[in-house]
Amino acid sequence: MPSEPRSLRLAVLIDADNASAKIADGLFEEIAKIGEASVRRIYGDFSSPRSKGWIDVLAKHAIIPQQQFAYTIGKNASDITLVIDAMDLLHGGRLDGFCLVSSDSDFTRLAARIREQGVDVFGFGEQKTPESFRQACRRFIYTENLLPTPTVAADSAAPRSLQPVAAATKIISGIIAQMESDDGWVALGQVGSQLSNLASDFDPRTYGFRKLSDLVRGANAFDIQHPTGGTLRIRVRPKPNKQKLPPAKK
Repeated sequence: MPSEPRSLRLAVLIDADNASAKIADGLFEEIAKIGEASVRRIYGDFSSPRSKGWIDVLAKHAIIPQQQFAYTIGKNASDITLVIDAMDLLHGGRLDGFCLVSSDSDFTRLAARIREQGVDVFGFGEQKTPESFRQACRRFIYTENLLPTPTVAADSAAPRSLQPVAAATKIISGIIAQMESDDGWVALGQVGSQLSNLASDFDPRTYGFRKLSDLVRGANAFDIQHPTGGTLRIRVRPKPNKQKLPPAKK
């Protein structure tokens, strides 16, 4: 029997100073969709109140803490140690990808260097993360989308969104305009691939939807074709023609 394809081996490197412990469960659930978290390390001064929240979740997720005392104010030894470890792991040649968990733009060059080596980088950080770091990653996931969903009554439940749906509509419409199509219809899967290539931080959850197909349906800006057993296709909904009324007679 043919063997099952091997999962990607990933190194998860967490900047405790720039990531909340509240995302831990959602973080590793998301990483499991990509591959296997073979290396799990977190960097910070765990004697500091800022990083103490992580202590309670280290054992649950088998994360190895790398304690770095802040000997000098204004110097981040944790960042330097993370970068050194990342380069050692990269040159070890045993990993298929890196998950960098931080909102700090200082890791932009690290992400770019790893990708120059032909290894994928998946970034995890808050919406405030500078664009330079987000675009240096193959894919960037906002950690706000990984927080536990508040328990509310089903009737009053509303999708949690970080940005308006109109912002997603503009991005998707731009992607469709760039794709070659005789009749304006394009496969949703191809749109998703282009989004991954051109917008590393695009995520339907950012706009309150679980999947891209749910987003295009909820946006109310696209026509949709989904024949039984066929491929789901979409196009930008044509704007209705507004007929000009003749001028009123005097």
